[in-house]
Amino acid sequence: MFLARRSAQAEYFDAPERTASELQAHYDWLNRINRATRFDRPFRMWIPRLLEERECASLEILDVGAGDGELGRTLSAWASERGWNWRFTDLDLSSHACALNPNPRATPGSATALPFPDRSFDVVLATTMTHHLPTEADVVAHFRESARVSRRLVLLCDMRRSVLFLGALGLFLWLRGAPREFREDGLLSVKRGWKPDEWRRMADQAGLGKARVWGEHGTRVLLSLDRR
Repeated sequence: MFLARRSAQAEYFDAPERTASELQAHYDWLNRINRATRFDRPFRMWIPRLLEERECASLEILDVGAGDGELGRTLSAWASERGWNWRFTDLDLSSHACALNPNPRATPGSATALPFPDRSFDVVLATTMTHHLPTEADVVAHFRESARVSRRLVLLCDMRRSVLFLGALGLFLWLRGAPREFREDGLLSVKRGWKPDEWRRMADQAGLGKARVWGEHGTRVLLSLDRR
């Protein structure tokens, strides 16, 4: 069956030989597409629900696989409109991505071995990052590490591997006029994605039996864990 298994092919923009200028152009397109698809919506919706609004006034947040920090900037501005102070530490494996990030707390590092002490952050989140990890063992380590450094909430979100989503995304990127390499990486991201039952299994392997795993709209898979 098509997409029964995730692709192991590496994405073009994950290659270490990509230059800073190539990554800048990539993030320009990525941020444009992310804004059009409201990539911040799961976090705007679920963080206040899972923590309750009274706990959202002041949060230290770690964004794992933050790229150039667009999610943190977007959520910080949204929180500020509500009188909340959300302070982001942005972690990314790519030193080029960290250099493009204006956040002074942008930090190079691996999602599978976070360079922070236990319970360092109120919230640990990640969006469209997990599919970049090559193996299930890496995802298990990422889940475990995210829980380790969180003291209140873990909320992870990524693309769901789906034939319908693959077709819809391909058409959307073509209509938007995205460059060929970007379109190909976007489709490969879906092919490298996970399904909710796979995340459930890996969460259990990570010792996160109390985590909730679910899908949304046929396009996303999410994991939340209350650490309080």
